[in-house]
Formats: sequence, structure tokens, C-alpha cells
Amino acid sequence: MQTGIYVSLSSQMALERRLTTIADNMANINTTGFRATEVKFDQVLSNTENKLNSKVAFVSQGNDYLSTDNGELENTGSPLDVAVKGDAWFALNTPAGTVLTRDGRLTMSQTGELQSIRGYSILDAGGAPIQLDPKGGEPTIAYDGSVFQNGKEMGKIGLYTADISKGFQRYSNSGVITTDPPQAVVDNSNFGVAQGYLENSNVNGMRAMTELIEVSRAFDSISSLTSTSEGSISDAIKTLGGS
Repeated sequence: MQTGIYVSLSSQMALERRLTTIADNMANINTTGFRATEVKFDQVLSNTENKLNSKVAFVSQGNDYLSTDNGELENTGSPLDVAVKGDAWFALNTPAGTVLTRDGRLTMSQTGELQSIRGYSILDAGGAPIQLDPKGGEPTIAYDGSVFQNGKEMGKIGLYTADISKGFQRYSNSGVITTDPPQAVVDNSNFGVAQGYLENSNVNGMRAMTELIEVSRAFDSISSLTSTSEGSISDAIKTLGGS
């Protein structure tokens, strides 16, 4: 068995997956609250050994994870724009269940419910929607997430954490659905809410472009090596078959 071809194929599959994630990151370079997807690849040893009694190493399919780097905060001055300070998330009530997001572009519905820009209810620490007075004017949001209108506290924006390394799925509104159930933050000493700010995407455009070029070149190099290896096998078969 020509193990070199299988090793090359596993590398190509890994590089293709990395290309897909880089392309997705670059497509969301201007998406508010977006966190870049990275891929962790592991070495996988074959159960069989070659003639030199050494294990054959392949590349795993890889596991996606989210970059924890914070995006740059942009001062918008809008009272309904908020950003998370610290490694926490806002929670939204969506048709798919509870979704975590760093996109703090909020709106107020005609009935006064505090919602995301996509119309999903933003939740407090107890998992309930936040109801404001639709005629109460612009809200003031404190660092701990408390929302006030005319000096009266109307609710408190909840902050949540989850172990995203256990698995996640992307959702709209820069959201993620986590395998690990989100937990409301109890101790707010390391977390907060900044009113009048939005968190930009944490995708580094220059770095992503460099990675895209490097991965593309690596993919082309492995393709060339695979073609050369296949040609050598074909030539050997022709020579041996002819003799």
C-alpha cells in the first residue's frame, strides 16, 4: 500500500477545511460581534506499521474552536448599542433555543421589549425577556447591565458563559448555539456592559489573508507531490509489467 498517497490525502482534507474556515472568517471581517473560527489538527498514528517498523502519521480531520480574542470596541454613542466587557456573552431567545452572541446592536419593539437587531428577545440572568416602557424614552444601561428609564430600573441584561470547546454551531446575529448549556454570570466583577459601544469582529484581515495564501500554497505543493507519486507508481507498473 502506498501510504504516502493516503498521508497526502489526509493533509489535503485538513487544508481544505482550514481554507473553508479562513474564507468564512474573511467574509465576516466587518460583522459586529463575530468571533473567528480556528481549527486544531492532531496527529493520528496508523495501527499498521511499514517495512521499517515505524508508525505512519496522518492528519486528523480537525476540531473547530472559537478565537477568544476580543474585537476592537467602537464608540457609537447610541444608547441601544452595548458591548460585553470580558469573556462573556449576551443571550437571545430564538426559535432554535438560547443563542449566545457578542452582537450588542439592540432595538426596542413597539411593545417595549428589548431585542436584538434580528428581532430576538435579549434575556436577563433568569432567562426572561426584558420589558421596557415604549414611551419611556431612551434607556440608560449601567456597567452591571441594569437598564433604567426615567431613573426607574426596568430590568437587567444577563451575561452568560459556556464551555464552547465542548461543541458549538453558528447562528445568525453572530450567535453560537453551544453543546454545553449556558450559565448566567453570578459574579460580575470580571464582566460588564458598556453602553454606547459595539464590539467589532475579532478577525485580523491581514493575518487571515496571509494564512489564506500560505494554506493555498501548501495545498498546491501537496497536490504536486501526490501527482509525482502517482506518476512514479504508474511508471513502475509499466516497467515491471513489461518485463
